[in-house]
Amino acid sequence: MDRLLPLIVVVPLLGAAVLVGLGRRMTRTVAQTVACGCALASAGLCLAALTRGTTPVVWVGDWRPHAGRGVGIVLVGDRVGLGLAALTSLLIVAVLAYSWHYFEQPPKGHAGAFPALVLLFQAGMCGFALTGDLFDAFVFFELMGVVGYALTGYRVEEARPVQGALAFGFVNSLGGYATLMGIALLYARTGELGMAQIGRRLDAAPARDALVLAAFVLVLAGLLVKAAAVPFHFWLADAHAVAPTPVCMVFSGVMVEMGVYGVARVQATVFAGPGGIPADDARRALLVLGVAGAVTGAVMCWQQRHVKRLLAFSTVAHTGLFLVGVSLFTAEGLTGTCLYALGHAGAKAALFACTGILLDRHGSVDEHELHGRGRDIRGIGLLFALGGLALAGLPPFGTGLGKALVEEQAPWLPALFVLVSAVTAGAVLRVAARVFLGAGESEREEGEPQTAGDEEEPETGRRVRLLPPPMVAVTAALLAGALAVGAVPRFPHGVGAAATAFLDHAGYAALVLDGHATAPHAPAATWWTWPAASLCLLSTALALTLAALSTHRLIPRGGRAPFLSFLSFLSYLRRLHSGHVGDYVAWTMAGIGLLAVLTWW
Repeated sequence: MDRLLPLIVVVPLLGAAVLVGLGRRMTRTVAQTVACGCALASAGLCLAALTRGTTPVVWVGDWRPHAGRGVGIVLVGDRVGLGLAALTSLLIVAVLAYSWHYFEQPPKGHAGAFPALVLLFQAGMCGFALTGDLFDAFVFFELMGVVGYALTGYRVEEARPVQGALAFGFVNSLGGYATLMGIALLYARTGELGMAQIGRRLDAAPARDALVLAAFVLVLAGLLVKAAAVPFHFWLADAHAVAPTPVCMVFSGVMVEMGVYGVARVQATVFAGPGGIPADDARRALLVLGVAGAVTGAVMCWQQRHVKRLLAFSTVAHTGLFLVGVSLFTAEGLTGTCLYALGHAGAKAALFACTGILLDRHGSVDEHELHGRGRDIRGIGLLFALGGLALAGLPPFGTGLGKALVEEQAPWLPALFVLVSAVTAGAVLRVAARVFLGAGESEREEGEPQTAGDEEEPETGRRVRLLPPPMVAVTAALLAGALAVGAVPRFPHGVGAAATAFLDHAGYAALVLDGHATAPHAPAATWWTWPAASLCLLSTALALTLAALSTHRLIPRGGRAPFLSFLSFLSYLRRLHSGHVGDYVAWTMAGIGLLAVLTWW
């Protein structure tokens, strides 16, 4: 089975090559079938590897290290990495099924173009999740970035998708350059590129100096850009607003989580030892950025009327909460973050799927324009509302269980997690009530097209009268998956054991370099308690209350709200999201400086 680990990455790459080469001779059905088959095969390999009791380590080409040094590429199938690769592959299957008859194919079009790009995206994410080499992690991340640019601007004949793709490209390329410079500094210090090798070499001669600090800041900055953490987040909402709906499902469902995983992986394997960055310094940096992201994302989410942008800012808020969980550097905190991310992936992908159905049926994603127009598809409205309740943490959704486990780690965390999850979920439930029930009065405010969402065209080429069964089935399956994460006891137990092993800095190096597997780790506590369920019910009740008050205009969507009027930065915060690439680049550079100050302070 160990030798099959590279196939998790190779199969989607080969599938993409076949689709690119033969796509013009394929029908769309054949192309989609090939893509789904490759994605399913990769998912099957991930799940088969997860069922084994050992951690597979594969040195590609059998280039093993000698005397602690090596130049080979290593793939490590630890439980967290394999679980993330499995989540990626399953979500790709869902996206391909959702988009089975999504895009119009010109008479002489290339049927394999979109599924090939999706498979390349899958290969990049799976490779990043499994690699134990820092430079190859950069390569896989850049593969994700390049394909992400293409997917964002897939409708290249329109101006706004191209603009969104350029913003994506500029900011993420800047993050990639930062990561590459950080890797170069680590190579200059240690002469190694493998994560385990770098960590062991740093630990052998512990010396906290500017070079190690600069490497930490630069490597993490690139990962935080991909995670859309504040203040590196500006590109995300612009990309989501213009990218095809199936692409948004992948971006918010797993790509930003991949950035958070990268932060946790690099910290645990490279910088967690005595020769790296002190835990208190790293914790302070991630905690400040996490809290800032959670609050900023929640405030911006509440003010949106463009449903895709609303969901994108919700992702920014939840990324902030994920960073808070990671910053605790405890098995319980990481377990909760993993469960939270898994539940969030299903719920957020389902919400984007519902939004795509609205767009293809009514030609709009504007909350005001869609007022009451979703009454004829109340089944989709029910799924949309369930997605909102999942974001609030309603038991037994996995989002609720993960949120509860993190909240238990510090007395101040429940206030942050309850408020942020309630505000983001309340915004989603407000949309559900207004669009699918026609609640409240119809508002017809004028707004910019890029932020209003009332000048959209159906992505299917024509408005959909009868909903395709795959679109509805995929949405329901995604929500069922989010529910299973918190409802099946064995699943959180396994995640707890994986998280405990993930944080074993010395054990990872011994496994990869010496082939010495450590003793099985005792899992962290990973099940519901009455206090945890009570906090989840509190955030759900608060979300429902906010949605109800907002629907009846007792809490306006914009900055006129009485309880938000004291936030003088509110209108300024909206102006910061200007859509100008130069502004976003400037904030990225400022974020790198802020990260350095927080780490060194």
